[in-house]
Amino acid sequence: MGSGMGAYGGAVRPVESAAGETMLLWGLGQPTAHRNNALVRQAAHSFELDACGRRLSLLQSPSSMATPGVTGAVVWDSGVVLAKFLEHAVDSQQLLMRDARAVDLGSGCGLVGCVAALLGAHVVLTDLPDRLKLLRKNVSLNVDDPHVPGSARVTELVWGDDPHHELVREPLPNFVLGSDVIYNEEAVDDLLLTLNQLSGQHTTILLAGELRNDAVLECFLEAAMEDFLIACIEQDQWHPEFRSNRVALFILVKKPKRSSTD
Repeated sequence: MGSGMGAYGGAVRPVESAAGETMLLWGLGQPTAHRNNALVRQAAHSFELDACGRRLSLLQSPSSMATPGVTGAVVWDSGVVLAKFLEHAVDSQQLLMRDARAVDLGSGCGLVGCVAALLGAHVVLTDLPDRLKLLRKNVSLNVDDPHVPGSARVTELVWGDDPHHELVREPLPNFVLGSDVIYNEEAVDDLLLTLNQLSGQHTTILLAGELRNDAVLECFLEAAMEDFLIACIEQDQWHPEFRSNRVALFILVKKPKRSSTD
């Protein structure tokens, strides 16, 4: 077990191989033996969560889930885990988000990005064009407040496309956040292209993934290890009341640039 990676000062477990990591998560964690969506209520039209001294209320659109390919209309366990991990890590002084620049990928209902803003980060929440209406409503309801120490705004981002110039202006973001973004082998290349575009040597990437398909996770990890150092943040580092064997939390940083003499 290592100590810290990127901006995070807590314990991490380095990922040595993609196949070994997936075998470990499925073999020891037995995710399919645990209840799915234990931390959320996806049939409800809103989801409430206490975070950062506030009661967040996020609108959901459960009826949209019937549309193929739509996943961002409700809150998932991985979003709750990541949001509460951020709060817990800041409270434990393992992470500093105040005044940091952050980009939230696949924001969905906006939980992770809203919590990051409440922790003092200046966050750009991103998603596909047809998901932005609900996202903007939730940002307005929860963080459009002069007492919020950070800020939040919403913009379109299609993975694999060139990001808006504001997202990639120097210096690049301090944090890139994502929950339930590793879900489809076909999307892995575009996701990794976007992660590379948004991250510099000082960027810390935090991704929480739902453990649905070991082949998809292995595909992502194997491809990501080409450009990134990856570690797993074990459950004992998460918020004690928001843990799930159906979720994994990874931290990534870009590998150091090779010198021209290498």
